[in-house]
Amino acid sequence: MDLSGRTALVTGSTAGIGFATAEGLLRAGASVVVSGRGEERVAEAVGKLSAHGDVRGVAADISTAEGAASLISQVPDVDVLVNNLGIYGAQPVFEIDDAEWQRYFDTNVMSGVRLSRHYTPRMVERGWGRVIFVSSESSVFTPTEMVHYGMAKTAQLAIARGMAQSVKGTGVTVNSVLPGPTLTPGVEEFIRDRVGDGGEAEFVRTERPTLLLGRLIRPHEVANLITYVASDLSSATTGAALRVDGGTAPTIIP
Repeated sequence: MDLSGRTALVTGSTAGIGFATAEGLLRAGASVVVSGRGEERVAEAVGKLSAHGDVRGVAADISTAEGAASLISQVPDVDVLVNNLGIYGAQPVFEIDDAEWQRYFDTNVMSGVRLSRHYTPRMVERGWGRVIFVSSESSVFTPTEMVHYGMAKTAQLAIARGMAQSVKGTGVTVNSVLPGPTLTPGVEEFIRDRVGDGGEAEFVRTERPTLLLGRLIRPHEVANLITYVASDLSSATTGAALRVDGGTAPTIIP
């Protein structure tokens, strides 16, 4: 997978899947822009990644229109856009208030919409581009304890498919990648909240019994698929929902 000469923007990339994706794209030869909310965490991520290639960072809260505009002004053009920014958390569905529903929608959905709306037409003008939404197996297998999260991830699938249809025949592809439960620092905290000291094995046994791997996915395993989708090797894949969920969703399609 050779991404030499390409510029990639990965949102929410100071840790977890986003960080692993930035590293994977750098190893494939791309120049990478790391994006996060805070200056300190962005700088730390850039420092860790700099050994792997050409990387720079932009701090902006892209869950807001103003933050997205700030990022776009600093990075006006990219060849690969990875819409990875997302939040999650467990809460009984009937206790989720309007503000929380809106926060999930703004962060997980509108951040990607705003950036894709800007960058995709420019990719079309050049005749090549990759837009990737990092969704979740929760998009097709709604978790009872995270309905607001599942809602946002399902919305991403519809948006990505619609955008892919809108740019057909242009050399630009738009796809969704659906990770399953992945062992990131944030998920480690989530596991402690759910199963206490039981750890990964107990979480899989009680909370994600359909996970066929029998363990949580590692960030680099998700990043491998994203890097492939970002490359020329994936040229015939567009409008797709690609699972890297360890078999968590008990469905055949997607």
